[in-house]
Amino acid sequence: MNAKMHFRFVFAILMVSFNAEVLSKNLKYRIYEEQRVGSVIARLSEDVADVLVKLPNPSTVRFRAMQRGNSPLLVVNEDNGEISIGAKIDREQLCQKNLNCSIEFDVITLPTEHLQLFHIEVEVLDINDNSPQFSRSLIPIEISESAAVGTRIPLDSAFDPDVGENSLHTYSLSANDFFNIEVRTRTDGAKYAELIVVRELDRELKSSYELQLTASDMGVPQRSGSSILKISISDSNDNSPAFEQQSYIIQLLENSPVGTLLLDLNATDPDEGANGKIVYSFSSHVSPKIIETFKIDSERGHLTLFKQVDYEITKSYEIDVQAQDLGPNSIPAHCKIIIKVVDVNDNKPEININLMSPGKEEISYIFEGDPIDTFVALVRVQDKDSGLNGEIVCKLHGHGHFKLQKTYENNYLILTNATLDREKRSEYSLTVIAEDKGTPSLSTVKHFTVQINDINDNPPHFQRSRYEFAISENNSPGAYITTVTATDPDLGENGQVTYTILESFILGSSITTYVTIDPSNGAIYALRIFDHEEVSQITFVVEARDGGSPKQLVSNTTVVLTIIDENDNVPVVIGPTLRNNTAEISIPKGADSGFHVTRIRAIDRDSGANAELSCSIVAGNEENIFVIDPRSCDIHTNVSMESVPYTEWELSVIIQDKGNPQLHTKVLLKCMILEYAESVTSTAMTSVSQASLDVSMIIIISLGAICAVLLVIMVLFATRCNREKKDTRSYNCRVAESTYQHHPKRPSRQIHKGDITLVPTINGTLPIRSHHRSSPSSSPTLERGQMGSRQSHNSHQSLNSLVTISSNHVPENFSLELTHATPAVEQVSQLLSMLHQGQYQPRPSFRGNKYSRSYRYALQDMDKFSLKDSGRGDSEAGDSDYDLGRDSPIDRLLGEGFSDLFLTDGRIPAVQL
Repeated sequence: MNAKMHFRFVFAILMVSFNAEVLSKNLKYRIYEEQRVGSVIARLSEDVADVLVKLPNPSTVRFRAMQRGNSPLLVVNEDNGEISIGAKIDREQLCQKNLNCSIEFDVITLPTEHLQLFHIEVEVLDINDNSPQFSRSLIPIEISESAAVGTRIPLDSAFDPDVGENSLHTYSLSANDFFNIEVRTRTDGAKYAELIVVRELDRELKSSYELQLTASDMGVPQRSGSSILKISISDSNDNSPAFEQQSYIIQLLENSPVGTLLLDLNATDPDEGANGKIVYSFSSHVSPKIIETFKIDSERGHLTLFKQVDYEITKSYEIDVQAQDLGPNSIPAHCKIIIKVVDVNDNKPEININLMSPGKEEISYIFEGDPIDTFVALVRVQDKDSGLNGEIVCKLHGHGHFKLQKTYENNYLILTNATLDREKRSEYSLTVIAEDKGTPSLSTVKHFTVQINDINDNPPHFQRSRYEFAISENNSPGAYITTVTATDPDLGENGQVTYTILESFILGSSITTYVTIDPSNGAIYALRIFDHEEVSQITFVVEARDGGSPKQLVSNTTVVLTIIDENDNVPVVIGPTLRNNTAEISIPKGADSGFHVTRIRAIDRDSGANAELSCSIVAGNEENIFVIDPRSCDIHTNVSMESVPYTEWELSVIIQDKGNPQLHTKVLLKCMILEYAESVTSTAMTSVSQASLDVSMIIIISLGAICAVLLVIMVLFATRCNREKKDTRSYNCRVAESTYQHHPKRPSRQIHKGDITLVPTINGTLPIRSHHRSSPSSSPTLERGQMGSRQSHNSHQSLNSLVTISSNHVPENFSLELTHATPAVEQVSQLLSMLHQGQYQPRPSFRGNKYSRSYRYALQDMDKFSLKDSGRGDSEAGDSDYDLGRDSPIDRLLGEGFSDLFLTDGRIPAVQL
């Protein structure tokens, strides 16, 4: 017995069964009751190692017990699967007299991606911790002296809550000569003793007996209990009642109503009077449970149902009934009634749903995106009925995204049948229906909810990949521009969008110095005053980022911000040069109507209509002497300057844009009429050349190169002429105005001051002066015949041609005196020296928006070389005298003249300068 009491360790009987669909395993263990709390009875990590080794990562497997009740008797360590005792286990309290007493629960493995189900059955073994006990310590028995040998009297049964060998095993009676006992067993397995009379009784010899009745078990250590039988011997009533049968078996439907007649007992007694009048009653040793459930009519012997029975609680009843007459020394008759309860389908199936969310009944949580066959819940169904009444069919209703899978017996798994998306549906209502096969069939319905937890699987989304907005320049800092919004269907931080502007640079400055964005709502604000003339368009990228974990998702959109121009810049005059907003313009006295006075060049930093400029004369032109082109701002004379009595004007010109409101700039032009062409030309050149500095520089460089070539030629020419310095003949310059004006191929026009003609003179003086309106008689001329005679007289000492030089910078009073003693080469040298020193400057010719410079060469009979003329004073681009790409007539004449300067033997004469 001591060895069995110390046998407190646990031995495991592993029984493995595999379901066709889900791998499961049944584990059975045995423990003794009353073991110390915390005692380890098994380690699942070792007992199911053969299953865990098949998993991808068995070292990370955890165990979760699926038990009912708030304080389980057995607890499971999640990390290593140790099963230990969580509370005191009393087998008698847990299972009463049932032979098979076990604790069953299920354990699943975590994580559920590779779910394994283990059914744990722990059998609780009995220990002999209870002694048999009688309900009464003193049992009174009355026996008539006339009782025959062999008379049997049932005795009180002792009760031992233990089972097996530890339960009640036998009875013993203290030694005596008249009575003995016989141990018998009831249909339910309980043992009781009957007192047997073994010798005839004689009241006169001994009227009472006190015997000790002992009940004992076979446990280790053996336990026993006792009661005193106080036997009284009474006077005899020689006839006792008798039942028709010694025992009765009755089938009782568990749903029979209260008051149902079960049996009509009919006992007989041949005695008469009180000795023959029978009274029915339950035997004194029947249990209180029988007295509460059944009722017997003492006079008629009707056994009726006093309380409804339940097959699931008690399947049978054994009732001892006695009949006793009212005579003296009555000997009761005993009868046994066995009532078998018949099961009916009166219990609905029970559904127990164990969810993965402890503490939250009827709600299960899973994450969106979990794979198919993700564990949702464990369902266990049971029915207390028997047979077909207890067979259950379980079904799942609600949605095709879930399925019900049977594991073993009445256990089912609810698994996902598809990958779920919370953004499409966040909650599912499922219904489990359990229905038995009884007649009529009973069913139970239980609802629960599956909620889908959110994961960060959606990035923020802009409605457009590109946003275009506009804002007027000169805005105030902090002005609201627009709002860009990105949506994220995720929940919580997964859907919380934060906006930022990605770093970029505009004109070397960070974009964050131009605009900013509210990170919470995407509102964009200006940080500075925008200037369309500085930046007309700002492009930047806005990033939307959610707050998901572990990885944040982002998306971008491009924002194009156009700065709308406002009319905030006045026109600025860049030509002619202004001093105190005033420019001085010179006009030649002989300017005809249509003469180009000047051009006002202005710029406006604005755009569009705000930068379209127009000019107008607002004061100083009351007599309409000048006209202005409003678009090009060119000012021309409207009349001939010779007919104007004034010599100075102050023109007030306004240059204004077409913006709203219009902005303008006013300039004052002081126009003066000058008598000298060079001054006029110089003034005009000053106003124009400054606006065309780049073109003038190119032309000046080209002119310098040409002058260098001409200088070499002139040196050669002078050397040739030096040989002929004895020649007293010389040449004079003048304008052949009459010849030019009356030429049949030329229209009549006025010769300007810049036209100079070289002609031979008598005294050798070579005048070079400007003459504006020279008449044929105002200057000496030489007839063509005389000219030809002199050239033929000495062809090696004269020039073959006359050179005409146009210049705008030769003063009127300038003259170069050359005597006949001056060699021809010195004359040419002086001319070349003046060219080289810059006293002769090219005259600009305005052609549209460009300036061109031309040099005109002429002889007295220049018209004979003209093929085409524009009819104006200056050569046009299509005239023959404007063609710069071919040799001019003067080039040929100079060539012939220069050839005569060389000696016949090819030597160059010496030149004295």
